[in-house]
Amino acid sequence: MQGNRKNIPSVYLLSLCLVFVSCQAIRTTYDITEETVKTTYKVSKFTAKSAYGAGKLIYRVGGFTFKVVAAPLSWPLTRQEIETIDGLPPKEAIRRKKVKKSPYVVKGRRYVPMSVEQSRNYQEIGIASWYGFETYRQKDGHMTANGEAFYPNGLSAAHKYLPLPTFVKVTNLENRRSIILRVNDRGPFVDGRIIDLSAGAARKLGFYNKGTAKVRVEAIKAEG
Repeated sequence: MQGNRKNIPSVYLLSLCLVFVSCQAIRTTYDITEETVKTTYKVSKFTAKSAYGAGKLIYRVGGFTFKVVAAPLSWPLTRQEIETIDGLPPKEAIRRKKVKKSPYVVKGRRYVPMSVEQSRNYQEIGIASWYGFETYRQKDGHMTANGEAFYPNGLSAAHKYLPLPTFVKVTNLENRRSIILRVNDRGPFVDGRIIDLSAGAARKLGFYNKGTAKVRVEAIKAEG
């Protein structure tokens, strides 16, 4: 064994070390697999005139329809624990449109989102939960971390590292149900969870009553 080890070029060993360090650096934040999503989904965008409400931006992705409405800055954030975005107060960053892939701070911890290029290869398996129950009982609407109106019964999700917004396919690995969602918020800030779904999305995936489920998350398209 010792004799064989001497024949290994030092450059080769160095390259192995660099690959190992690089992989470790990525995996401490989020997983980017070598595989890409095999299915291509048509993404269409238009401004509604009447059927969905005049002036609303409408997306259609893989048979799912998404209504996008900018929330008034007076509305509270769904994630009020966000301290800064891009070094600015959250609502100021939203007003300046500096939230897409800007670093942000929650409870003193700095999160650095992935680039749009990195997100194209994002695929991860982990635990999903859902959020938004508290917004049902509050008078005003709530805004997501990128300034969109939050619909508890809609088809949206929160992710710590994906650019905002990004469309993802989420599959419940416990019952094989799949759905396409719009990631427009940050979270969940709970150890061991990779994505937070709206209550409506959790119902469609069949884990609303259970609270959590093991899922696969695959990025489809990030805007911009």
